[in-house]
Amino acid sequence: MHCPFCGASDTRVTDSRLSAEGDKVRRRRSCPRCNARFTTYEVAELMMPPVVKRDGRREPFLEEKLRAGLLRALEKRPVSAGRIEETMLRIKNHARASGERELSSQRIGEWVMEELRHLDQVAYVRFASVYRSFEDVNAFREEIERLQKAPGSTDSA
Repeated sequence: MHCPFCGASDTRVTDSRLSAEGDKVRRRRSCPRCNARFTTYEVAELMMPPVVKRDGRREPFLEEKLRAGLLRALEKRPVSAGRIEETMLRIKNHARASGERELSSQRIGEWVMEELRHLDQVAYVRFASVYRSFEDVNAFREEIERLQKAPGSTDSA
């Protein structure tokens, strides 16, 4: 690590500890040349697999697109920001844990639908209507009936 004050390339670690969240390592460093002290943070960089769209295009996994889709489905629903973030984390963990080099957008959509089914059934039907391209009222009715028959479902849809 280069010293940010004098540019020396050899700095020493004087103390290391985990951050309060446990997801970073905080290191206190000192520079033997100028005697300056500074702090660095080390974070694991976890690469998300690229997404293959329905038309065959490939694009990076964009957390912003996932969040936007969830927020659209959950608009004006009584779901806290904390629960939305937990849902995002679970979907990203599915993506990482899949072990796949590439993920289809359909697979991600299925994970989102599964999470929404447990989180908020109205949001689930909203997302499903776009994701599955419902053409008429009967498609909505069929999806709601399927949701009501699913194990562990409640009649809040």
